[in-house]
Amino acid sequence: MSVEITAGPPDTTSPEIAEAVDAAERVLTRRLGAQVRLADPEALGGTGRSVVIRVRVASSPFSMPRTLVVKRYPAGTGDRDPWAHEAVSHQLLTALPAEERATPELFAHDATSRLVVLEDLGRAPRLSEKLHAKDARAAERGLLSWAHAMGRLHATTAGRDADFDALMRRAGAQCCQDPIAVDVHAAIAGLPALLGTTLGVETSPQATEFAADAARAFSTSRRRAFSPSTSCPDNHLVTSRGVRFVDFEGGCVRDIVFDAAALRVPFPSCWCGWGLPPGMSEAMVAAWRAEVGSVWPEMDDDAILLPRLLEAQLLWVWLATWRALSKPMPTVDNAPPRSVVLAGRWVRLRSDALILGEKTVASHADAVIGALADRYGAEVLELPLYPAFR
Repeated sequence: MSVEITAGPPDTTSPEIAEAVDAAERVLTRRLGAQVRLADPEALGGTGRSVVIRVRVASSPFSMPRTLVVKRYPAGTGDRDPWAHEAVSHQLLTALPAEERATPELFAHDATSRLVVLEDLGRAPRLSEKLHAKDARAAERGLLSWAHAMGRLHATTAGRDADFDALMRRAGAQCCQDPIAVDVHAAIAGLPALLGTTLGVETSPQATEFAADAARAFSTSRRRAFSPSTSCPDNHLVTSRGVRFVDFEGGCVRDIVFDAAALRVPFPSCWCGWGLPPGMSEAMVAAWRAEVGSVWPEMDDDAILLPRLLEAQLLWVWLATWRALSKPMPTVDNAPPRSVVLAGRWVRLRSDALILGEKTVASHADAVIGALADRYGAEVLELPLYPAFR
């Protein structure tokens, strides 16, 4: 979730915003032991799963930043609690040295009020803004900065599973699982039938086995570090100190290559993906490798990394397809039709599988691509580039 202002005047009169301000004042006052007053709430962009506001620190007996960001969640549902993932992620990352932190500093959090109070990173542009502007070099720098930041985040949080799980238990979370991993297993089980009923594509046992083996390998991998989980370009701020990550509703510890595959897809967890110019994804993967190589030197070996990247890429594409076919695919504002985005992911998967000689994956991708073209028209295979690269 971005902390940038959306179009239109901010709504500062809603009961939800007033309640968030009051709750943040109580939490900060209790934490500091003296009255803190907040003022001038400014509604920030979001997805509707939480209230996100920028507030001015109007009164405090202690030295504090001029402004803060407050993020408050409604009650959790089922086995997923976005507040717990958000709060625990910020606890884990705020403990890092300031020079190694690619995230806002956590000032306070409270389970009863279900909020976090964060450093305000200001009005830095989102990565999505760079990609939709007219400056190709600025967009390229933003993408490479994102890849470097992801690699540094992985390197600085290597092996923090036990710390993350302990913080989740302390937060009272019922489940510490990676939300994406849960959905990946559901996609492996459910996608073959969906492909058959909706597109008339038969999934071979070999393709299903390849996906299942990949999922098992990622769940048992020892190359693990913190992951923001979401890869949407709206959730990355391009600051003077590099890209900063700002949304951790699904934050977790997972295999680092699963995140690295997001540099290839790209942005596999959202539907705002356009095409990238030739070689851009490879440059991004190289930037990520430059950061993680000191911790995992085997990532410099193509024979080790590239097959794992393809496996992760397949899982992301299966997950996206399962989500798309499970419910209607409405058009996303300022993005190609979802059918075009989906077809583009399968086309890239087929290409990368052929390069590695993975005929099972390439053949399955080819069948899906043909079925998508039959259903939506041949134009579905023409994924346009981000505006910055046209």
